[in-house]
Amino acid sequence: MKDKKYLIETFGCQMNVHDSEKIAGMLAHLGYNETQKKEDADIVVFNTCCIRESAELKIMAKIGELKALKKKNKDLIIVVCGCMSQQKNMPELLRKRFPFLSLIIGTHNLDELENYLLEFENDKKFKSIVFEKEGDVKENKVVYHTSKNNAWVNIMFGCNNFCTYCIVPFVRGRERSRQEKDIVEEVAGLVSSGKYKTITLLGQNVNSYGQDFNDGKTNFVQLLKEICKIEGDFKIKFMTSHPKDFSDELINFIAENDKMSKAIHLPVQSGSDRILKMMNRHYDISHYKNLVEKIYSKIENATLTTDIIVGFPSESEEDFENTIDLLKFCKYSGVFGFVYSKRKGTPAENFDNQVTAKEKQRRITKLFEIQHEILKEQLKNMVGQTFETIIESKASGFFVAKTEGGKSIRLIANDVKIDDRCLVKATKIENNELFGIVQKEKINVGK
Repeated sequence: MKDKKYLIETFGCQMNVHDSEKIAGMLAHLGYNETQKKEDADIVVFNTCCIRESAELKIMAKIGELKALKKKNKDLIIVVCGCMSQQKNMPELLRKRFPFLSLIIGTHNLDELENYLLEFENDKKFKSIVFEKEGDVKENKVVYHTSKNNAWVNIMFGCNNFCTYCIVPFVRGRERSRQEKDIVEEVAGLVSSGKYKTITLLGQNVNSYGQDFNDGKTNFVQLLKEICKIEGDFKIKFMTSHPKDFSDELINFIAENDKMSKAIHLPVQSGSDRILKMMNRHYDISHYKNLVEKIYSKIENATLTTDIIVGFPSESEEDFENTIDLLKFCKYSGVFGFVYSKRKGTPAENFDNQVTAKEKQRRITKLFEIQHEILKEQLKNMVGQTFETIIESKASGFFVAKTEGGKSIRLIANDVKIDDRCLVKATKIENNELFGIVQKEKINVGK
């Protein structure tokens, strides 16, 4: 019997990365093995993103590249799934443009991919199956974790926030939380395997976990408390947080529990109150700054990362300079900066006073230049300090350790190995790279 092979191309956020791990699990159950070469694949799956136009154009180009391969191999199965295929009228557009596709499914029925593939293998008929409405959360899907010592764990799906620039609520649906016991059982299994030092909880807005249950007792902090009771050497991260829901209770819990990572992703999107209101973000900069001050004052060694959009419709130079001021105030360890682009089906698509492409490029360049200077200063301040790290890789004779805040430190060490957790002292900077020495090896958390 022929050894069947699959190739998954993943676009977009961590949620999509984790969805691809589920897809890999389903394909393995059907007898497929992974390949990195599309020429060797019996099935190619495009797990798509539609958050930005550039991602959509890239996906379209990648699908088009398979036309010639499909001519050579008529049995090749080509699947498009994920956020892009869930958009209104997109399945019809994809089918018209790429008639060689085998299967199109959306985000609401991704868990049924295995069954749809079995149907296709039996009748060889093209299928476009995109549910209009989200269904119940499904459990017991095999997941092939691919992020080394980190394991992604969904705690909820969908989003209720409806930011005016964002398509996510329209393609992933309203918020649906998993049951607490199912999440805790999954994390316990991952920890007991001994493979994962970090568990990252995923949701479009993890802070609102459990609100859809309407039971008055299930919430994100309660979930974290139950997960932290699990015995084992692991840290908990989570993303993404919404500033309007980031509570004092959560800040205090992170500060007090050694299993909680002190690296926090807190998307701000803009430093202008006027733009935040247009974005429908439900907080102002005063609230955000107060939140940042609480995090830095209460959580020892806390680090912050964020998302920022430049060039939102009608963003003035003053609005942009307010964002730069916020950047300097927050001193982020990392910034994911994006140029605004229209997304069909979002309210912002029809906003007036679109910023020119040239001006958006100038602003994003300035944003990254200032953030680069902030990072250089942070590296200088790290010299002489000791950090808890995980050894992630080895290259050019050096082990590379990663701090909780995402900074890399190069080490010369003999008694460590990849995935060890170590205390590392930063000793010097060379060519904007941090170097250090191991102070203590094999730290265990929560034992």
